[in-house]
Amino acid sequence: MLRHGSAVGADLPPDEAVTVDAVADPALRASLSAAAAGDAAPARELLAETRLGAQWERRSVCVTRLAESALHNPGWLEGWLARSPEDPDAVLVKADLCIQQAWEIRTGYRARHVSEDQFRAFFTLLDDAIPVISAAAALNPTDPVPWEIALTHARGIQAPRDVFDAYWAEAVARAPHHYGCHATALQYLCDKWYGSHEEMFDFAERAAAGALPGSKLHALPLLAAIEYEVVSDDSTEDGPIDRARIEAAVTRALELSARYAPGDPEAAGFRNHLALLLIFAERWSEALEVFRAIGVHARAYPWAYVGESRKEFLEFRLGVRMQVASTTPFFGRPPGPTTRAAAVPPVPAPRSLAIAAAPPDEVAEAALMCGVSLRIAPAPSLSPSPAPARMSYVELVPDPSPGKRATLAAGEELLTAAADNFTTGEKWPALVLRRTADRCGFTLFHKGKPRASHLWDPSAPVTDHAEATATAGALAALFPVPDQRPLITLLRGTNDPAGRQSALVAALGLPPLPDGFGERDEILDGAPGAQLLRRRGVLKGIRDTMSTDLGTPALPVPRPRRWWVLRTAGLAILVPAAAYAWWSPEVSWYRTLVPSTAALYLALQLRKAWVQRR
Repeated sequence: MLRHGSAVGADLPPDEAVTVDAVADPALRASLSAAAAGDAAPARELLAETRLGAQWERRSVCVTRLAESALHNPGWLEGWLARSPEDPDAVLVKADLCIQQAWEIRTGYRARHVSEDQFRAFFTLLDDAIPVISAAAALNPTDPVPWEIALTHARGIQAPRDVFDAYWAEAVARAPHHYGCHATALQYLCDKWYGSHEEMFDFAERAAAGALPGSKLHALPLLAAIEYEVVSDDSTEDGPIDRARIEAAVTRALELSARYAPGDPEAAGFRNHLALLLIFAERWSEALEVFRAIGVHARAYPWAYVGESRKEFLEFRLGVRMQVASTTPFFGRPPGPTTRAAAVPPVPAPRSLAIAAAPPDEVAEAALMCGVSLRIAPAPSLSPSPAPARMSYVELVPDPSPGKRATLAAGEELLTAAADNFTTGEKWPALVLRRTADRCGFTLFHKGKPRASHLWDPSAPVTDHAEATATAGALAALFPVPDQRPLITLLRGTNDPAGRQSALVAALGLPPLPDGFGERDEILDGAPGAQLLRRRGVLKGIRDTMSTDLGTPALPVPRPRRWWVLRTAGLAILVPAAAYAWWSPEVSWYRTLVPSTAALYLALQLRKAWVQRR
């Protein structure tokens, strides 16, 4: 594993490029961005296109995303409905919004963890949704999406089986192979709701058997397997479901995956489920191939069943790489990809920059053992006096041959991992800022721990007030800000991500972002006072930690007062001891040599530090 660990899976997209539930449809992204700014026109055009073109699968996804946007960005949908109350697209989004509002109150927890007040409000909102869903179905009688929403509604109100069957019949009459309707019906039929494991598998296998070639319905048994294997507690050797059905579901999903191009976001949903089941089956090489096919398109589920989605995705992916490496013979060649060349990820990796609340020499000394190469530059002072820089810019410098620690880092991009390392044990914080063409974010580190993070994404819902308040509080505590309300305002918006990020930096009293940030790499190259801190191995890092020569070129380090006091005191003790040893004939040569050598070493250290200080 040590020999092949960095080579196996090196062709996978870097961790920093991986996103969870990112919107790949350009028209939908534009609609969500416009909706967040209060403009419903792009959403109206998009949904009209899906309705007139009978693009029911795409319509289902667009309606769900737009309803989620309306949940967190109120106003634009109400304006649309006020102008066109009979618009079938606006009413459909409103119907889905009613369901999402109800589930927002109920939460996704099991019933035993939901209070009576939550249930009461949940059922009230679901009752209010009935006329809206009925109107959406009546306004566009050929549309299956209102019936998909009705199936979710039936699960929420604990509708009896005959009601569910009636809704299901209406849905398949309009689109017999609609994946969204089938996936929603599967939830009603699973054991944790109103069915059983056997009924769920029977339904999924029957739908897959009648599906068209290439239809995502072939992945329906895989969803049933996830419900049984991951979600339920009944998956045992003698459980109610034969293991052969699980294996058949995986085999069918592998065949379906082969029909889609690598990196295809349409296949990302079932491929994420497939990767997890292959890991459970310890089929490491096949799981690695599926991760290659997924590319950057991680999904919230099934990873949210086992932890935080993005973190679990990246850690499972790293674990698969290590398992494949461990089975590769020491003198053998690591297996390469067997699929077609992966498509260029549509989501670019973010460019990153850290602002550390410490002068460059302190940051350099703290970053000696990060395992990556960094460029550190003094940040301009905000005060008019020509005082030395009290803050630093830090950027990652790509290595032609990165070390194993950099290659095998999982769960975060390399500058974030470096900030985690170089803030450990330090009193000062660091803010790692990330930027792409249309997304911006940050992670706040203090004492080696992430204290807060945020992402401005125009296609994502607005951050709720409680989360924004907590993030603003963490920022205000480490970068003293008397009033955190402006920070909350900046965090609770998705329009103009770059502008909000720059405004947040200014509100925290930090130096402005350098020109070119987000547009090109290595923006500190050529910056005044910028110096390169080369990657070091562990042993060299330990040695250099006790040295005053830190970089190429060197970063002079003014030693703290304690450093001078300890070495001066040691020299004051050792020099008389050495003189006495040389003067006294009773002291052996060995005991004479030890204090003399130690005194000479301390004297040279002090002289070198003094010369650098001058």
